[in-house]
Amino acid sequence: MTTLLQIIIALLTAPLAALGIRSMLLPTNMGDAVGLTPVGIPGLSEIRSVLGGLFLASVAMIVTGLVTDDTTWFLAVAVIMSAAAIGRLVSIASDGFSRDVVPPLVIETVIAGLLVLGHVAIG
Repeated sequence: MTTLLQIIIALLTAPLAALGIRSMLLPTNMGDAVGLTPVGIPGLSEIRSVLGGLFLASVAMIVTGLVTDDTTWFLAVAVIMSAAAIGRLVSIASDGFSRDVVPPLVIETVIAGLLVLGHVAIG
């Protein structure tokens, strides 16, 4: 079970890395994908730094946890993903419901849950 969970957690890094790299290299494209329109250099910088940085830092923390066997790193990413999910719930409550926010909400919640499970089971 532990090895399977480690593999699943390692596989989480692929989509997070893809989103991070996409945000860094194609900020306009990524902005379109998430409903943001970057305005000028500050807007492009924001997508690269906030979205790209968040995703790539998450990958770095997961990999660090896997390599060092210090699963506390998983909890750091779980907190980030949980905060994003909470932000989506606040948006639903404040701005109204859209089906478009459900997939990322589910993904963020599942990632957070898997990482907490990984910390408990592996750590």
